[in-house]
Amino acid sequence: MERLDELRKQIDVIDEQILKLLNKRAELAIEIGKIKKAQNKPLYVPSREKAIYERLKAINSGPFPDEYIKNVFREIISASLSLEEVQKIAYLGPEGTFTHLAGIKHFGLAAKLIPLSNISDVFEYVEKKRCTYGVIPIENSLEGVVNHTLDMFMDSNLKICGEVYLEVSHHLMNLSGNFDDIKKIYSHPHAIAQCRKWLSKNARRITVVEVESTAKAAEIAKKDASVAAIASEMAEIHYGLKIVEKSIEDFTNNFTRFLVIGYTESARTGNDKTSIMFSVAHRAGSLYEALRAFAKQNINMTKIESRPSKRKAWEYIFYVDIDGHIMDENVKIALDNFSKNVNILKILGSYPKGEK
Repeated sequence: MERLDELRKQIDVIDEQILKLLNKRAELAIEIGKIKKAQNKPLYVPSREKAIYERLKAINSGPFPDEYIKNVFREIISASLSLEEVQKIAYLGPEGTFTHLAGIKHFGLAAKLIPLSNISDVFEYVEKKRCTYGVIPIENSLEGVVNHTLDMFMDSNLKICGEVYLEVSHHLMNLSGNFDDIKKIYSHPHAIAQCRKWLSKNARRITVVEVESTAKAAEIAKKDASVAAIASEMAEIHYGLKIVEKSIEDFTNNFTRFLVIGYTESARTGNDKTSIMFSVAHRAGSLYEALRAFAKQNINMTKIESRPSKRKAWEYIFYVDIDGHIMDENVKIALDNFSKNVNILKILGSYPKGEK
């Protein structure tokens, strides 16, 4: 017990030192904020935040785990930013959705996250500067791309400033935590599809109802003891439900990728991604000729999607993600050659790669 008391006293001393240093850091952050405001520069810079995480991981000698350094310093940075100015972040709501969780993961708990009913509203809030940034889903590793998000970039001047990967795990939950109380199961169509095998095996006689979000399902379950929801662990906490069965998704390694949108141009970090949209002429080999510019510069293309342009019948817009930043020399050369073989080219943004 004497040894235990001695160790606790040492921890108390260290905690006091940490607190003093946190306040000193906050004072410096406030000064930086004043300079940025005077120069009309954005307070939040994704590339700078990532550089902080990477530097601290590189010098960490343990035993504090590397994977938790980002969690701790994200909240420190989030709290420091709130002293300069509370960051208003629009996201596809309601509260308790995976997009909500992605917003917290990226911006921290000190940011003011504002739930909106659809992706168009998120774009509008950021475009009209009611919010500094927006968080929207772009694709799921099992269900594919979110077409509405891609379509919104056609007419928007917003940039992609960052990306967030979130591992998706679906839980069955209700008020009692008892499976026998369930008469109906509610959830978003994607969540239902991702749990199809489990539902077929364990809930064949229970009616499954589609709603607009997993959080909406949790909200319904909160008000009706006969209803269960398939939702996230965050929804369970937010709506005061009890988990009946954890992780009922059919496949592991299920990730959803979210985009952070805003007006900020992200600086080069050395581990970046660039997103573009373009159209090509209707002639044989035109798409091949355009994309060959990336292969010539040894640039990896990580994603390609096509969407109807909605301006002319049978005209398509292509969306592509490539490794690298527009300030990288090989990317500059590739995009210069690429632009000669396309009708329209729009750079959606270069931004730090998200961590899976």
